[in-house]
Amino acid sequence: MASEEYIFLIYTGFFISIILFCILINTILLKFATTLGIRNNEKPIIRWSAVSKPSLGGISFYISFLISTGCYGIFFNSQSLFNDGQVIGVIGAISLAFLMGLADDAYNTKPRLKFLVQVFCGIILIISSKYTNQNESLVIQLFESNYLNYSITIFWVVAMMNSINMLDNMDGITAQTSFFIITTAIIFLSFNSGFEKYDYMICLGAIGSLIGFLFYNFHPSRMFMGDSGSQFLGLLVAIIGIKYFWNIEDFKTRTTIPTKQIVTVLIVFTLPIVDTTSVVINRIARKSSPFVGGKDHTTHHLSYLGFNDTQISFIFAGISFLSCIIAISIYRFVHHWTWINTTLYIIYFLAIFLSLYFTTQQHKDKRQ
Repeated sequence: MASEEYIFLIYTGFFISIILFCILINTILLKFATTLGIRNNEKPIIRWSAVSKPSLGGISFYISFLISTGCYGIFFNSQSLFNDGQVIGVIGAISLAFLMGLADDAYNTKPRLKFLVQVFCGIILIISSKYTNQNESLVIQLFESNYLNYSITIFWVVAMMNSINMLDNMDGITAQTSFFIITTAIIFLSFNSGFEKYDYMICLGAIGSLIGFLFYNFHPSRMFMGDSGSQFLGLLVAIIGIKYFWNIEDFKTRTTIPTKQIVTVLIVFTLPIVDTTSVVINRIARKSSPFVGGKDHTTHHLSYLGFNDTQISFIFAGISFLSCIIAISIYRFVHHWTWINTTLYIIYFLAIFLSLYFTTQQHKDKRQ
């Protein structure tokens, strides 16, 4: 067992180093960027930005992930790290998601191929959970039937990878939303003294890489994260969601309550769920494909109402922060769970959903 001082020094040095490294690597990538991720020269621009910019942020995310894995092996548990099937599954699935996103940034891959890769990422996580000594499973534990749990796990992985990708439609939005989701998970881990877990190092590395990326992604941005970044983050937050929100145990009683699990997920992932659901409903209503990009997201409609990009970023950051605080409060202090708790927190989620959804019903003529 490592001492508290040792752990503090390791994580402090690691966190600061990751932030500085990501700022440096993104600076270098911007300096030498030519065509990677810039593919709007001959096609109609469907991104919010009218200027095509390098989609390079995902590269720094993935490199930071690999560095985090290596640092964990060096400072904590080098002997068993790669003997754990779950860790190998996570590394393999995240690598596959990143490479698929990178290919899409460079070559514009077909949606069907992306979908199949996303499904395969979910299958990798399910299989790897069978070969691990860890207590936390990568399979959502909600039903008695394993097949139902497997199905909802794959659905969750695919939905989250697409949701984070769709949310990447305005400067800073996806990065800061992911930042608060991962921060909530790392606080949950801290409550349970999980400082020596692989997940803690990965989450801390991800937070550092997001801060380093936001240095160039806040409005007006100089780079995008691209599909390599959104697919990486989508799978990462899906994994975190399964282990620390879907399969959450009460902090005091160490029992699982299905309604509390569902409510926690809704609160933590409020913005990705709300934005994606609103877009899908609106596109189906006007007989348009939900999988084709457009300027019809909740962020875009807030702009149509008169908010500028910076203000919208702060609105989403505020909602993310509030959701983070509520989720932490539920986990740490609400131990006697009743239908009243379920109702109150569902009302919060519905209030956010309806508020943002109704904005999408304004200025429909500006949708593209």
